[in-house]
Amino acid sequence: MDVRVLGTGCPKCRKLYAEAERAIEMSGVEATLSKVESIDEIMEYGVMMTPALVIDGEVRSSGKALKAAQIAEMLG
Repeated sequence: MDVRVLGTGCPKCRKLYAEAERAIEMSGVEATLSKVESIDEIMEYGVMMTPALVIDGEVRSSGKALKAAQIAEMLG
């Protein structure tokens, strides 16, 4: 599973990344987590508000820092 956090490095973006890390640990799913900070790459996903969460190429959330439990549900 491929999990990406899209954001330019703002506090909400960093929080979403940390929550995504926690969610992967909680769920026990084998996943790679990466951060995308390039505006050009973020725009390729059609995201207008960051932070955004992308799971296996699909934008699952945009504009909010989800909690680990919410992300874990998406991973399950």
